[in-house]
Amino acid sequence: MEGSPIVNVSRPEVQFAVDTVRAAAHLARQVQAELVEPALTKDDRSPVTVADFAVQALVGRLLDAAFPHDALVGEEDSKALRAPEAAGTLAEVSGFVGRAVAGATAERVCAWIDRGNAEPTDRFWTLDPIDGTKGFLRGDQYAVALALVIDGRVDVGVLGCPNLADGYRPDVGGPGSLIVAVRGEGTWAGSAADGAELRRIRVSGVSDPAQVRLLRSFEAGHTNTGRMGELVRKMGVEAEPVRMDSQAKYGVLASGHGDLLVRLLSSKQPDYREKIWDQAAGSIVVEEAGGRITDLSGAPLDFSAGRTLARNRGVLASNGLLHDIALEALSSVL
Repeated sequence: MEGSPIVNVSRPEVQFAVDTVRAAAHLARQVQAELVEPALTKDDRSPVTVADFAVQALVGRLLDAAFPHDALVGEEDSKALRAPEAAGTLAEVSGFVGRAVAGATAERVCAWIDRGNAEPTDRFWTLDPIDGTKGFLRGDQYAVALALVIDGRVDVGVLGCPNLADGYRPDVGGPGSLIVAVRGEGTWAGSAADGAELRRIRVSGVSDPAQVRLLRSFEAGHTNTGRMGELVRKMGVEAEPVRMDSQAKYGVLASGHGDLLVRLLSSKQPDYREKIWDQAAGSIVVEEAGGRITDLSGAPLDFSAGRTLARNRGVLASNGLLHDIALEALSSVL
């Protein structure tokens, strides 16, 4: 990290995003600590369900107070939570939200969650309340991702990574990291603790493909592993990959501790399009740290096409120096 001063949070949108993600990450950590047990079965998603709903409700409530006219495009809605058989889950969600804000009745919590049902407009916020489901359930890496999109372009992005230190180092049980990017002002990272100073971060200077530290998910279903192997061979990558769940990988890339991230299309879902909340915050974190992010053909990510990146196929993020090399390799692999 550079020794430059703390990010300017004089803009109310930046201050809101920083404070909100800090509070949301703290809430997510409480759910993970209390509901995720070592013996939890792989298919039991109940803890992450509670966390997803609780975090989205909290963000919806805080957005109501700060920017009541702004739309929120989120991953969740309360329909399933309102069903009679979900009464226990709704009670758990309401209990956790009530720790952070007053007046968290079941009905209000559902209404706050449904703030995320909006469609994108010329100015909106987009939220992934728990990005990295498998990491969350393993007690490992996940992220709360919030971004402000204006006229189809990400303007502010904040990642809250409760089990990451200094924006790049796994540290389960530590203070966590906050990674903040503001269009034209850079990317900043530091402790998620209240009042902690954030320092500017930059991507790596790696230009030799053999030395590339490829950022990869633990979850194989997120990519085409066969073609990923072809890409590694085509580029001549020799370094071991950095494996990590969630948009926390974008923080690692932005801080210079990883060099390349590729979201290839899974052979099981060839027509899949990324959800905007899976990429918005991470994309500006990379760009403002000096990196580059496009789709697999080199086109910029287009956040003006609705709730998905409908005009893009896959994602390529890099430190910038490796981007054209990776695009050339991808053109032959794909």
